Amino acid sequence: MPHPPSKLLHVGLWLVQGLLALTFVGTAVWKLATPIPELGAKMPWMGQVPPGFLYLTAAFDLLGGLGVLLPSVTRIKPGLAVLAALGCVGLMAGAIVFHVSRGEAANTPFNFLLGALSLFVAWGRRSKAPVASRA
Repeated sequence: MPHPPSKLLHVGLWLVQGLLALTFVGTAVWKLATPIPELGAKMPWMGQVPPGFLYLTAAFDLLGGLGVLLPSVTRIKPGLAVLAALGCVGLMAGAIVFHVSRGEAANTPFNFLLGALSLFVAWGRRSKAPVASRA
């Protein structure tokens, strides 16, 4: 008989899911609500890419942030949180490749961190401490 997941793992997963949601949703709102020249002054790449690309990244941030938390919280199709976490991993991998290709490798540690945390959620919610669906 498999061992039930530890309380610490459950708490850790909820904490990380909440932090990822806050980070990704907050980033999306910031990208969507702030004029592009202001964004470019803080992060030059944001002023150097087409607006459509910037807004597309904001949409992916928003979807990833909501998806990594809401299915688990509502217990409606909680397996979608695993897929959203994997999507966040892909988004961060793309961000790393993008920044390295522009000679901005120094800007990638936070992307690596978010990717690793997203992998933790995908692993934990997939196999170690899944959230039960509403019956």
